Amino acid sequence: MVSDTFSRFKSEVSTVLTDALAKLGVDSPVVLDMAPEGMGDLAFPCFPLAKQMRKAPNLIAQELASSIMADDLIEKVEANGGYVNFHVGYDGLAQSVLEDALARKDRYGAGEPKKEKILLEHTSANPTGPLHVGRARNPIIGDTLARVMRMAGYDVSTEFYVNDVGRQVVVMTWGVKHLKLDDEPDRDADHYRYVLYYQKANKCAEEDPAILKQMDEMLYKLEHGDEETVAIARENCERVLQEIKKSMKRLNIEYDGITWESKFVQDGSVDRVIEALKRSEFSVEVDGAYHLELESFGISGRETKWVFTRSDGTSLYTTRDLAYHLDKFSRTDIPINVLGEDQKLGMQELAAALKIMGVDRKPDVVFYSFVSLPEGRMSTRKGRVVYIDDLIEEATERAYEEVKRRRPDISEEKMRGIVRVVGVGSLRYNIIRIQAEKQIVFKWEDALNFEGASAPFVQYAHARACSIMNKAVELSGKFDARHLITDHEKALVKLIS
Repeated sequence: MVSDTFSRFKSEVSTVLTDALAKLGVDSPVVLDMAPEGMGDLAFPCFPLAKQMRKAPNLIAQELASSIMADDLIEKVEANGGYVNFHVGYDGLAQSVLEDALARKDRYGAGEPKKEKILLEHTSANPTGPLHVGRARNPIIGDTLARVMRMAGYDVSTEFYVNDVGRQVVVMTWGVKHLKLDDEPDRDADHYRYVLYYQKANKCAEEDPAILKQMDEMLYKLEHGDEETVAIARENCERVLQEIKKSMKRLNIEYDGITWESKFVQDGSVDRVIEALKRSEFSVEVDGAYHLELESFGISGRETKWVFTRSDGTSLYTTRDLAYHLDKFSRTDIPINVLGEDQKLGMQELAAALKIMGVDRKPDVVFYSFVSLPEGRMSTRKGRVVYIDDLIEEATERAYEEVKRRRPDISEEKMRGIVRVVGVGSLRYNIIRIQAEKQIVFKWEDALNFEGASAPFVQYAHARACSIMNKAVELSGKFDARHLITDHEKALVKLIS
């Protein structure tokens, strides 16, 4: 079933062409192009038929055009050189577009339901503190992709993968257990407090090898299921994760599922991966640690050695990620990851490891460049960041001033509601409008620009369109599409179709 009107026009053109060709004794696929402006709407090239029909393309076009009758959707058929050009019937098109749009409302233009299930993993930040602007592109790109693919008809689930077993979590947990903060954070929220522990503990580990050894021991206990260590780490991670989810909700981003990395350690998945890799001909053991030699998979330099277990028997993030992807493959048809550009090599190594295990699948990946400050890349560990919460609040305040200047007549309550939508919309729009792999240097004046081709402009156009649609509902069944006679109106009808 074809859902939108122009697609029905295209389908009808394809049908009449197929019938016309069949009457001429020609069995050929119908491939349609968009016609050049002013020469119709769809064009059928006859050049591929010349040899089969032993005729010049222009003669074939004339013969086909003369055999096809116009109707409500096909207003005119004409031969132009070696092409058959089809003009859509705007009266029928406009009537159908208006009826469809009013009937389907916000589902107008949506794709037909697809069989494939998509599992889209995004955000998946280390649960050691608040998200900073440097990685803001990840959840915004991920959530936008999910919305677009759902509108296209796919069954999409979004997922946050929580790294609750890695070294960063151990550093934070060690800090919470052993350190006192010099100052309380500006915000009364767990993740702002915990990131200070994380930063201070990192500094301690850099300065004192004995502390680094304690962290190594904690990591070993965490991965080998020591109940006290596991419970403390999980509690810390859950506190941070809840706050991250609150921040994301302010951006209108939520997750269908949360998957904990520790699950794959505890259920034996990681051990099974390690044993399978050890048996591989590409596996090499050095002083109790194991790695894969990946040179034959197109990976060069020092990175040909892909370590999957340390000498003390603990696994690495990459090993646990491999177990996670095997789990993904069992739950979805199309796995998609949204990742920073620094993960490109990691994804090549993951694909090679999967192939070594005999798995002929890999995830689709959307890579993005990080957002940096004018003075350099942001880093949670070094404390050089602008947090997403700060950006949301600044955007909201700037939007408030702008809305108050333009609409001083509305109530404070209504203004605050508009401001939240406009502020968050500006953030999302200014991230998504730039190609994902293009670098962004964060500047307040650019991120919160309300002029020109901006989110408020798009939102205002949407609000006006909704207002028109609401009025159109009152006139349902009373409109006459023949009144749409100007070139601008016809172009708009075609665009909406």
